[in-house]
Amino acid sequence: MSWKIALLGAECTGKSSLTQMLGQRLADLRVATVAEYLREWCDSTGRTPLQSEQALIAAEQRRRITLASAAHPLVVADTTPLMTALYSIHYFQDDSALDAAVEEQRGFDLTLLCSPSGVPWQADGHQRESPHVRAATHAELHQLLRDRGLPFTVLAGPLAERAALAEALIRALPRRDQRQGAPTEAQELQGLWACACCDWPHAEQRLRQTAPTG
Repeated sequence: MSWKIALLGAECTGKSSLTQMLGQRLADLRVATVAEYLREWCDSTGRTPLQSEQALIAAEQRRRITLASAAHPLVVADTTPLMTALYSIHYFQDDSALDAAVEEQRGFDLTLLCSPSGVPWQADGHQRESPHVRAATHAELHQLLRDRGLPFTVLAGPLAERAALAEALIRALPRRDQRQGAPTEAQELQGLWACACCDWPHAEQRLRQTAPTG
């Protein structure tokens, strides 16, 4: 069983670049990176998907993550089916895939939410709409994660800083034999205060434990 790391975020928030950077920085852990299938699909068709095609997008993203997880001890995925479910709500007012996507997201060991803050918006043909849509999608995703009790950490600022923090968080994850019988991060969240930037209460503690001294 592999560790699964999810990078979530609105359009133009550095997910693809960060995924590639983590693939390089975590090479010693035999990491596999999974690109965003939606981008590939849009490039090949020259358009964005219809409502009826959303399930296909989610299924292929899920399939690729599953295949990578079966062959590698660590997987970093550029988006998950949860993003597809959110887009279905945003564009088609269709929440039929949301509950299943939320439960699937609970199976990830770490969810990193890429913020628009620190990443200049750039047009990219039909795949990106506007800074306003980016901000709105980020707010919707942030609220969804909080409402459903899904632990996450926000990554903001320059890509190099995001990559360093993401790498530290991943390397600080406890081994699976240390997690047996321990409460999940979602359970640990119950009744605990969480700030607007980080819904992982023990992230700072773990980073301090693994940070070099001197």
